[in-house]
Amino acid sequence: MTNPELPQPDGAAGNPQSQQVRQHHVSARVPESVSSGVFSNAVIVMTGASEFILDFVQNLGHPPQVSARIILPHGTMPQFIDALRKNIDVYTQRFGAIPELPKSPQPARQQTPQEVYDDLKLSDEMLPGAYANGVMIGHSASEFKFDFLTNLFPHPAVSSRVYLAGPQVPRLLDSLQKNYQQFVERVKQQQQQQQKGGDVPKKDPAEPPLSNEDSGSTE
Repeated sequence: MTNPELPQPDGAAGNPQSQQVRQHHVSARVPESVSSGVFSNAVIVMTGASEFILDFVQNLGHPPQVSARIILPHGTMPQFIDALRKNIDVYTQRFGAIPELPKSPQPARQQTPQEVYDDLKLSDEMLPGAYANGVMIGHSASEFKFDFLTNLFPHPAVSSRVYLAGPQVPRLLDSLQKNYQQFVERVKQQQQQQQKGGDVPKKDPAEPPLSNEDSGSTE
């Protein structure tokens, strides 16, 4: 699913409207609409009932805007975390430690998900997001490249391509790990309640996402 090596340059595929990226025996088509990718310098990670949502934010103007929304099944997240961790190790061996960002002062009160998104520009066409059940990761000295994949018959394809500023990547890894750990703990609690014959609390569909970890400033 993932590979910590730097991807080879995209080569032309038979379809003039798409490209194809190959990486260690993994080949995926790259539609023209996603081939140029989008840049992000912050990420919001949320947990849903059956998926994780990654909102990549472009915080270069006002208001900040969501430049890519990725929908990952729960089962894909641990593989993504493992691949990202390995990729950071490869980066460190090549270029040294990733530069750290200055720490922002802690707010007196953490914003609710609704308050966070009230300050963001999220277009209607971005709302559904792009599904992905795999990812290929590469990096240069200054940024990381994420090719999110749909591993579906008959051909894997890149559903979204995102470039993330290098200093944001350790924050992304930390946020992914925290969200996944919280998800695992909730699942264990639900299983224990079921084994004891107790009722599992039902989530109100109108409630905000189960958790919200911001790996970068959205201000």
